[in-house]
Amino acid sequence: MEILETDSTTGQERKLADKLLAHLRSENINAEFAPTPSDACQPANIYARWGEPDIVFCTHLDTVPPYIPPVFDGDEVRGRGACDAKGQIISMYLACKRLAAEGATDFGLLLLHGEETGSFGAKEFRELPGGELVIVGEPTDNRMVKASKGTKAFAVTVTGKSFHSGYPENGDNAIDRFIDFATAVRKKEFPFDPVLGATTFNIGKLTSDNPQNIISDKVCCKVYFRTTFASDKAVCDFMASQASDNIRIEALGGDTPMNYMTLPGFATTTVSFGSDAPQLTNFKERILCGPGSILVAHRPEEHISVGEIDKAVNQYVDIYHSYTKLKQ
Repeated sequence: MEILETDSTTGQERKLADKLLAHLRSENINAEFAPTPSDACQPANIYARWGEPDIVFCTHLDTVPPYIPPVFDGDEVRGRGACDAKGQIISMYLACKRLAAEGATDFGLLLLHGEETGSFGAKEFRELPGGELVIVGEPTDNRMVKASKGTKAFAVTVTGKSFHSGYPENGDNAIDRFIDFATAVRKKEFPFDPVLGATTFNIGKLTSDNPQNIISDKVCCKVYFRTTFASDKAVCDFMASQASDNIRIEALGGDTPMNYMTLPGFATTTVSFGSDAPQLTNFKERILCGPGSILVAHRPEEHISVGEIDKAVNQYVDIYHSYTKLKQ
């Protein structure tokens, strides 16, 4: 509840980072802001270490807007970030405390900023030494993720010629062009992937500032794809083919679909959302697993149950021991 009471929407997470760092240090835990690879970056990643970490528990500090204050009814915690990803922060923190009490060592807790808008904290941290295994916390219903979809983002600008809407034949309506473009995207059939299923897309940041009685001369938007192993390249090729004199398409990048490490004895799943995991290339192995449901993340009714958190704490401890035994 104390974590959730601090607004940590992306860009404002430093206040929460300061509080968490102070708390970790008050418990005599070796914790600090991870150094950044550039002086232009303000440190906001927290790295707590027990020994020299080979295994690192990792999740993110930020949430999507708007901020929604928490409510606790004895069984569930509600509020912005409850399951994405404050439930992961508290679960991983309690797992680390239990491991330390057991006498375990060489593990860490890494809390990253800027995940929701581009994994900026993860991209900073990958320039630093990593380790053997990173366990990334996201709402996966406490199941280990076998594979995740990739992401591909594009900025689209459609241009036309403005004119009095009573005489549309004398203009060139950018909105009509946009509708044709969006229809082509909707009708495009990408290969179905046997592991990750269908490719999906979403259009956001849609703007056209023309008055209602003037034909639009420009429409701007962003198109965001969730890609599969079968479609990742095909999406890029298709979007490039849609460019013309009146349609400018800028590829903004994204993540490729990924396979993740799973361990025997743990339930598994696949997911369609992105995370920091693809960016953490300074680790040999990556596991994606955490409490909470993605189906309530980013929603007004976002919540997580005490039982899910308790299960996650036990599971994170078990993952540490299972991986340690596997490496022996």
